[in-house]
Amino acid sequence: MGGWDDLYPLAMPPSWVPGAAAGIVSLHLIQKLLFPYFWADLRYLLKVLMYGLKVEMYRLQGKIVTILDKFVKLAEEQPHKPFLIYEGKVHTYRDVDRRSNRIAQVFLHHGALKKGDTVALLMGNEPDFIHVWFGLAKLGCVVAFLNFNVRSRSLLHCVSSCEPKMLVVGADLLGTLEEILPNLEKDVSVWIMTKDSTFPSVHTLLDKIEAASEDPIPVNRRSANNLKSSVLYIFTSGTTGLPKAAVISHMQVLKGAAGLWAFGATTEDIIYITLPLYHSSASLLGIGGCIELGATCVLKKKFSASQFWSDCKKYNVTVIQYIGELCRYLCSQPVVSG
Repeated sequence: MGGWDDLYPLAMPPSWVPGAAAGIVSLHLIQKLLFPYFWADLRYLLKVLMYGLKVEMYRLQGKIVTILDKFVKLAEEQPHKPFLIYEGKVHTYRDVDRRSNRIAQVFLHHGALKKGDTVALLMGNEPDFIHVWFGLAKLGCVVAFLNFNVRSRSLLHCVSSCEPKMLVVGADLLGTLEEILPNLEKDVSVWIMTKDSTFPSVHTLLDKIEAASEDPIPVNRRSANNLKSSVLYIFTSGTTGLPKAAVISHMQVLKGAAGLWAFGATTEDIIYITLPLYHSSASLLGIGGCIELGATCVLKKKFSASQFWSDCKKYNVTVIQYIGELCRYLCSQPVVSG
């Protein structure tokens, strides 16, 4: 009688299996050694592609959702959540939505702005930069962010090149306005973020905001027919000549706003913005990214290396933005205990 091996012969794997297994193990070891972040990079790429496909599906279905639409929805869904923290003061999603409504109402009744008109914005980092930006966007206007470091002839070039119907100037930049006002095109209406004005033919905005209604502007004023339509002008610094305007579409705003989300930030994060808001890194990636996440941002008037880490500790910052030499300045700061 034969043994068990005769009755039930062992199934031998095909001859190619050991070679294939060795090849897979070798590929795995090579990947770990030479491309240690391959799978993380692949997951990131797939995440970005899925976001792009979602936006494209919205476009094909005629569902055009802009960053402003997302902000207004968040103001309804989480009205009491902090959106901006500036110099210790908290501005909730509802606060920013309502104040931007007031600004939109002022321009609606006093400014004779039409949908698609361009308005130039010359302001430093402060909450009202965002309020004016959103208020004008609610009227369907294209907003041109002016670099407040650019002066006289270069600044006049920026204003004239975007052909604005209005120029809105922050209270701390009236000296800059004084330089260009005599040569400004006469058909540009000028508004300043103050209650009083010593300039002839210049409108004050702050007093009118306080008296304006908080009622929302009809949605059809801000609705976009095409994600490729222009919504912002962001100017270069002009280091190699006169500044030039980059034309930013709704689609580009959405792509920029998805950056923090793509890098893994969440709605619970607190984002620290020290870069100037006229720069796309602060406005699109920072403010736009905060809206995409439904998160909170801490806005700084200007970058301060000596106050940076103490601000991060004070406000429990979890995400920071940097460009250029910013990190080198931070690393040069003396170590502080506690």
